[in-house]
Amino acid sequence: MKVEAFAPAKVNLTLHVTGRRADGLHEIDGLTCFAGVGDRIAARASDRLSLEITGPMAGRVSADGGNLVLRAARLLKPEGRAEITLEKHLPVAAGIGGGSSDAAAALRALSRLWGVPLPQAPDLAVLGADVPVCLSRRPARMRGVGERLEPPPPLPKAGIVLANPGVALPTEAVFAALVSRRNPPMPDIIPRLGDFESLCGWLSNQRNDLESAARRIAPAVTDALGELSALDGCGLARMSGSGATCFGLFRTEAGARAAAEDLRTARPGWWIAASTLDPEDVFRAAE
Repeated sequence: MKVEAFAPAKVNLTLHVTGRRADGLHEIDGLTCFAGVGDRIAARASDRLSLEITGPMAGRVSADGGNLVLRAARLLKPEGRAEITLEKHLPVAAGIGGGSSDAAAALRALSRLWGVPLPQAPDLAVLGADVPVCLSRRPARMRGVGERLEPPPPLPKAGIVLANPGVALPTEAVFAALVSRRNPPMPDIIPRLGDFESLCGWLSNQRNDLESAARRIAPAVTDALGELSALDGCGLARMSGSGATCFGLFRTEAGARAAAEDLRTARPGWWIAASTLDPEDVFRAAE
């Protein structure tokens, strides 16, 4: 029996850093969604627990015991055995939750393979702050250290282009470079954003508080934001998470795909992907 699961890229439409706890973890307030591009997990029954990594980004990921996929498997069922394959397409240390999404996909696949329930959100903290939202794969307002998830009003459909200039940015380094760790949160109520113009207009008044720190560490982030902003039809360009992946929003998926082709011509060495901002049908098709 083979069980598969899709691990979509996580996109931080906003990321406000609102404080720092005594344990050193940062508190956030952000709006997160998912794109229809990502990695894939496949799991088969086996007499041992193993992980093989394939795909274009395989060389950048270790398959040792510290990999989040194996840690997720051991959390789900300490004595569980399975042959797991991670088909890696997303760049590493890129601000789009690749490792967390891989772990969440592994949990979904192994839950079905082993016939065991998924862990509750509090139990996922040992895997990282992004794993709970990646397990849900639904747009969410994330608060606290990422454990408080609330559904936002429905977001309008839009196209999205993701661009990474080939720079790995460790999250810890970007947080360490923050100038201010206590910034205003988002408004108490996220309004209903009924169309593309209202989505981009509202987002333009929000922030990613990690962006300026990431740009100081990696000037290529500034290049990516400039290239995306200049694409025909781009309504908003911003960095996702701790970077260096940036995104541009477009009215349609077709517009995003056309813009992505233009960007690939201009920046052939970058990782570039286009998708939809409303990928639930993509998830259903993928699994």
